[in-house]
Amino acid sequence: MRSLASYLDQQLAQGRSHFSREEARSSLDLSPSAFTAAAQRLVKKHKLATARHEFYLIIRPEDRNRGAPDPARWIDPLMAHQGIDYRVSLLRAAAFHGSSHQAAMVFQVVVPKQLRSFQIGRHQLQFVYQAPEIFEQVNQLDWLDKIKTPDGFAKVAGIELTLLDCVRYFHKASGIDGVAQVVKDIGAKAAPRKLAMLAGFYENSSVRRLGYLLDLAGHQSQSKALEPFAGKAKSFKPLDPAIKPILGNSGVDEEKNVKWRLTIHESVEVDF
Repeated sequence: MRSLASYLDQQLAQGRSHFSREEARSSLDLSPSAFTAAAQRLVKKHKLATARHEFYLIIRPEDRNRGAPDPARWIDPLMAHQGIDYRVSLLRAAAFHGSSHQAAMVFQVVVPKQLRSFQIGRHQLQFVYQAPEIFEQVNQLDWLDKIKTPDGFAKVAGIELTLLDCVRYFHKASGIDGVAQVVKDIGAKAAPRKLAMLAGFYENSSVRRLGYLLDLAGHQSQSKALEPFAGKAKSFKPLDPAIKPILGNSGVDEEKNVKWRLTIHESVEVDF
């Protein structure tokens, strides 16, 4: 009977660095208790790591200092194992598209289901929920890109979708200043027509915030594509909802941006 250790070597020889408990047990004909004991021994030797839901990662020597391989190498098979569609987005996607200011410390994944974030080794995975009906409409191949890895690929938001995700979930993207930096870095690469098409699936206030930040960064053709959304606004919204105006002083430190129907309570800071 082959050992679990030899099974790991076989998987690596075939270019695979992950497997499910069910796959390994079926191949090795191990009892549940025998598999668990063997897996625990390999985890202690830093040759194996458990991601979640009985999904295992084989740790190569070069990955041992971080406790697990880069999530881009195994997020696709993990989500397939769970039967959930996904896209890598927010700051990790922004870095992929060239936002050099973004050191993506957290691997952020947009999903149409409430999932708990988790840490494996030094890697933190954060799942960001998007309503299923919206997710299904925007998570299309035409609006996605691919992160190529030695193990295959991971689905990542295209530039336009990355911008909209960042502004929609700005509190998970280093706040408005962080989003403004992303917009400055990669906004010029967005296709205006595609940006406007995707914007129709997002909250009007989020689209207006993106339009304002595109204006601020000097990306005029992209901001112009979003101007029709501002015309539909029925009220002013704060650029940064996290900033509350001081009572009795609301008219002193705030600016009304009529074009985008936004209230600006604080200046936006980006690096040049």
